[in-house]
Amino acid sequence: MNTNMTKLSLGPIQYYWDRQTTFDFYKQIANSKIDIVYLGETVCSKRKLMRRNDWLEIAELLKASGKEVVLSSMTLIEANSELAAIKSLCGNSEYMIEANDMSVVQLLKDKPFVTGPSVNVYNPASLKMLAKHGLKRWVLPVELSKSSLADMQLERPAGVETEVIVYGRLPLAYSARCFTARSHNLPKDDCQYRCLDDPDGLMLSTQENEKFLILNGIQTQSAKTSNLILDLDELYKLNVDIFRISPASQHTVKIIDLFYKTLHESYSDKKANTELQKLMPVGGSCNGYWHGANGMDWKESTEEVLSQVTR
Repeated sequence: MNTNMTKLSLGPIQYYWDRQTTFDFYKQIANSKIDIVYLGETVCSKRKLMRRNDWLEIAELLKASGKEVVLSSMTLIEANSELAAIKSLCGNSEYMIEANDMSVVQLLKDKPFVTGPSVNVYNPASLKMLAKHGLKRWVLPVELSKSSLADMQLERPAGVETEVIVYGRLPLAYSARCFTARSHNLPKDDCQYRCLDDPDGLMLSTQENEKFLILNGIQTQSAKTSNLILDLDELYKLNVDIFRISPASQHTVKIIDLFYKTLHESYSDKKANTELQKLMPVGGSCNGYWHGANGMDWKESTEEVLSQVTR
């Protein structure tokens, strides 16, 4: 397949890393094969080691390296201080915004924007309504399947790009409570920033010792890593423009390289998958949502051919 127009993106860091680690990470990303980078804190406003000017400094570094930069908003807005920060973010005139809550869409006032995976875009009518207000790109909600995407793509408005998360732990839910603080018997208001102890989140297991969920502050993630490396051909045939990878504390550049080689250099997807299994954090792979099954499931291959949407 000719995938010259298909782009790779790197989603925002979902975990709490210290300032130097974050800067060092993006210096590596600046030299990677990634096309688009999303920057900013999306989970918890108490994570303040990275200030606004720090993110803008990183944005300039990435832009100078030829990357498209998008600034990501918070997902759950609970306080006036958070709302003020969002208004300031939306007021920037240089970078497009990824809106992770519908209130952010309202604040953008018809500027070009992206909707993140937490915005519930479930039908073509939603896409058309958002397109009238400036939507330029939407990210498929993580629980939707390829058949749902096929229906959406048939009526996708002109000029709107589609982006799908192809690798990373899935953001499943957000809460006003901080699960990480609770796990350490700490109140949310005095969490002591314990998220810093877990650069890939805190694993939660069942009583049978099965890896179940990841606790990441107020966010809950899948314990397994969603991995669509074997489904890239289907994604391409469904006119997906951008394949998103979520950052992890280890091996992100190697993971980007594997997806790039599979997309653009005829590298075997099965070989790439074998290598990915060695690089991903504990918990194993899943791709169930994509195949219309339980999210935790793993499907080795697909027999269904989606022929409704063609390039």
